[in-house]
Amino acid sequence: SRHDKKRASMALQIVEFFGYAPRDTSSVAAAARRELACPFVGGRCTKTLRADGGGKLVGGACTVRQVSPDPIICCPKRLYAGGYRILQDIADAVFGPGMPVIPGNRADVGTKGRNRVIALGSALGGEVKLPPIGGRGGFFVDWILALLDNYGELKEFVAVEVQSIDTTGNYRKERDAYLAGTDFAGYSNAGINWENVNKRILPQLIYKGHVLRRETLCRAGLFFVCPAPVYERINVRVGGQLMKYPAPAPGTLTFRWYDLGPEVQSGEQRRLVFKGQLTTTVEQLAYAFLSPGNLPPEDSFANAIRTKIKALGL
Repeated sequence: SRHDKKRASMALQIVEFFGYAPRDTSSVAAAARRELACPFVGGRCTKTLRADGGGKLVGGACTVRQVSPDPIICCPKRLYAGGYRILQDIADAVFGPGMPVIPGNRADVGTKGRNRVIALGSALGGEVKLPPIGGRGGFFVDWILALLDNYGELKEFVAVEVQSIDTTGNYRKERDAYLAGTDFAGYSNAGINWENVNKRILPQLIYKGHVLRRETLCRAGLFFVCPAPVYERINVRVGGQLMKYPAPAPGTLTFRWYDLGPEVQSGEQRRLVFKGQLTTTVEQLAYAFLSPGNLPPEDSFANAIRTKIKALGL
């Protein structure tokens, strides 16, 4: 029934909590929960939940599942496991393997005099912001990987966006139980904001892709890193009609999607596993987004209205 579907859409379980299985009783998992720490990038977890009285609490959920057994990463920092390995993978693909990726906030330490790739992002030297357009504020991309020559001159760059998926509702009871060292049965009153893919992610990718195609030094376009279920939802939204482009190039958009590896023993973290890549053009994505091929049958809305009227006894 519709009620059952709505209830299922707001039924969520935490799969990874501060980097570990929520029922992991090892000393490293306990320390992460006690310190409210992110084990992937260091520092305090930045995921938040609404607290009583309107404040915010540290959430701690890295990965969740919604009814089905398949997990989905809900924090983008989970995708930075292995010392921001995803950035090194993209640099290898764009600039050639073996080129060291150096954090922007450490770029002056022993890196001069040789070709290198500088990573510029919020935690590693700050994001690069475009100038405002028409008096309105510019925008950021999550990462710029800038190839510098041995004189420190910019030779080429690639832009990288990293997105997970947002949750809706609140999983506070589950969160509080695990922090207290007790178990939690059933599901939280929370869900996954799939509509965010349509409202925010795809329009941003299209706009930023158009901006970047005008950059002569951006020769591999824009990369988009996300969990595998997010890419699958994008593919459904555009009707599975994205034309493959042979390789990253100016004006292209390259999707790279990842998933969690198998479950692990207590005190260990699940691996982040690369699952696939697809390169298309910005125009292809824009066309598929505005002209989806997976529309419902003709007059579906009228039939739904008739069903509703009948149910109301009108």
